[in-house]
Amino acid sequence: MSPSSIRPLRVACQMDPIDRIDIRGDSTFALLLEAQARGHALFYYLPQALTLDGDVLRARGETLDVRDEVGAHYRVSDARVEDLSAFDVVLLRQDPPFDMAYITSTHLLERIHPQTLVVNDPREVRNAPEKLWVLDFQDLMPPTMVTRSAADVQAFRERHGDIIVKPLYGNGGASVFRIQPGDTNLGSLVELFQSIFREPFMVQEYRPEVRLGDKRIILVDGELAGVINRVPAAGETRSNLHVGGTASAVALTDRDREICRRLGPELKRRGLIFTGIDVIGPYLTEINVTSPTGIRHIKDHGGPDIAAMIWDAIQWKIGEGRVMAGHG
Repeated sequence: MSPSSIRPLRVACQMDPIDRIDIRGDSTFALLLEAQARGHALFYYLPQALTLDGDVLRARGETLDVRDEVGAHYRVSDARVEDLSAFDVVLLRQDPPFDMAYITSTHLLERIHPQTLVVNDPREVRNAPEKLWVLDFQDLMPPTMVTRSAADVQAFRERHGDIIVKPLYGNGGASVFRIQPGDTNLGSLVELFQSIFREPFMVQEYRPEVRLGDKRIILVDGELAGVINRVPAAGETRSNLHVGGTASAVALTDRDREICRRLGPELKRRGLIFTGIDVIGPYLTEINVTSPTGIRHIKDHGGPDIAAMIWDAIQWKIGEGRVMAGHG
């Protein structure tokens, strides 16, 4: 069954408030635009709107219409409560922090998946936090430590000199610090992290290649789809676009392709249809599966339409599932 032959789908989207997104770079919005263009019906709700009543998972939300126009990008109507098992697809697209609220939503959505296809698979999202699952591929990474120990952080800096300290479950570059050799603030920073975060934090060797850019590479159902480079602003360590990083087209290296070949089969096996990985120089630094972004920037800089590729993959999986169940 080809993607184009599938009937229009009922699509629910669990996301952050749609009135607050910047549609110029928002990947969820790109997915919604593509779904609507294919004739799929959209239902929008917030994570806190979920209710599990016995075996029935419901959400209070609204019909959603989207338009690619800044300042007038959405319209909602027909507020109601829906049984999510009646939908073909649920897009799990709220941003981290990857906290207990996020984890709970994956447990709830797991009750309807895969009969209703949840993208990405909620069990695998829960089991693959960005800065932890990547540790399965340490030979692809820069030197990395996960700890709460001030003595261990100090020893790590003595070995590697220039380091990055960041929360284990943060996102968007929030609370990412570069501590250079001789910086006397390291002890105070570790104390601050110990007081704010109950969990350990990540310490990583600083890679100077980041001045040339931090690549966001998108994989769709385990296959390499596209790439964008994010260059930090002058005087800034972080390359994230919303803190001043600049997006630009970039060519993939043989090393980039090697990393994708290593990761791809495992992404596919886990049902992670939409994944974004971060690569600095020759090193993999993160595997993003909760709410990856970058697809609008890739298309804007001459790359492929990854939203269309993702929907092709979703529709193929739904079509395949119906054939296997005897409904094709």
